[in-house]
Amino acid sequence: MTILQITPGAGAMYCGNCLRDNALVATLRKMGHAVQMVPLYLPLTLDEEDQSNDTPIFFSGINVYLDQKSALFRGAPGWLHNLLTSRRLLKWAACRAAKTRAQELGDMTLSMLRGEAGNQARELDDLLAWLKTKPNPDIICLSNGLLVGMLHRLKTELRAPVVCMLQGEDGFLDSLPEPARAQCWKTLAERAAEADMLTAPSHYFARLMSQRLNVPSERVRVIYNGINLSGYSDATPSAGKKESSPPVLGYFARMCREKGLDTLVEAYVLLRRHERIKNLKLRIGGSCGPADEPFVNDLRERLRNAGVLEHVTFHPNLDRNAKVEFLRSLSVLSVPARYSEAFGLYVIEALAAGVPVVQPRTAAFPELIEATGGGLLCEPNDPASLADMTENLLLNNERARELGERGRRAVFEKFSSDVMARESLAAYQHIIQTSAARRSLLPA
Repeated sequence: MTILQITPGAGAMYCGNCLRDNALVATLRKMGHAVQMVPLYLPLTLDEEDQSNDTPIFFSGINVYLDQKSALFRGAPGWLHNLLTSRRLLKWAACRAAKTRAQELGDMTLSMLRGEAGNQARELDDLLAWLKTKPNPDIICLSNGLLVGMLHRLKTELRAPVVCMLQGEDGFLDSLPEPARAQCWKTLAERAAEADMLTAPSHYFARLMSQRLNVPSERVRVIYNGINLSGYSDATPSAGKKESSPPVLGYFARMCREKGLDTLVEAYVLLRRHERIKNLKLRIGGSCGPADEPFVNDLRERLRNAGVLEHVTFHPNLDRNAKVEFLRSLSVLSVPARYSEAFGLYVIEALAAGVPVVQPRTAAFPELIEATGGGLLCEPNDPASLADMTENLLLNNERARELGERGRRAVFEKFSSDVMARESLAAYQHIIQTSAARRSLLPA
């Protein structure tokens, strides 16, 4: 099968969607499928081999911004336009992009969702011109719903069905100011209606987006995210950590308020005050970009004022091997995200390392805990509840080990990149067959 995967890059930050797409493409290629992975906006930051590194970056983040701000630039000569697609220049620009807030992006988001009718129509022309020099795909995959602006032209000009993956669009769109917020949701729903299939990484998010896009639930297919399990195969709850070592509470996600890092810090301070868990350490890992540094510095000050900073370590932007070792060093992991998390790849990564999790009883987390049996649920946005559940788990080593082992088995069975790839292929095949059947009914 010939597959076109289109994925936006997050520049200097690790991005769960990028990691998922990259793992999917790598696995599909190992299975013998021809997959072209096309990056948009900014370079992808990954902890595994970049499957898009031989492909130009389209919709250069600099060009997209200038297209929005200047009618004069939209008519600029091609050499200037092409100059601003340089990977080196885009890496430099990524640091500035990381400081851009969603509230500032309303008009640009709406323009992108409008596709050929938006200010970035020239970028779409360039992408299509390049794609037409490549083998025609059997199916086109868009990484998230914010790319549906290009769906119509991709589908009609490449004459291939399109599947649109949904993941996390709601949080971004809901942060936009009005009237852009309502206009973006309306345009997203209109454009998404033309997709041959929508997919979601959890039943929770499938239901949510079905309602918000006003599409029948049967049009949204659930395909769980999966990870590359290489390096996790010998992990157990005690792997990488001696029984006599101090217990470690861990966090691994973007170091930001939205992911609840401040809630975890407050829970840790409470645990230290309880003094029931002797010598408890806190290890904080994950993506930390320029926009996150003031928040992290504030947390350091909070920990210093509480007299526990010396027991806390920060591990930003780890490569893959370091990430696996980091996870294996933990006794329990929690990322108490306070928004409607569509999945939570970090839950699966921790469980793959045999580490039990404590997550809020909200969004996709109850579904993941039920599917894996690898953790406990606490009340959302409640440091005391998180501290209590974590304390109960850390005081019961046998229970913690049982949850970690059960979760690890479930991840290897249900949440590998191989399983994700097989389920994706089944969806693609269904779409291709359905599209062919529809075309056969059309008049000659």
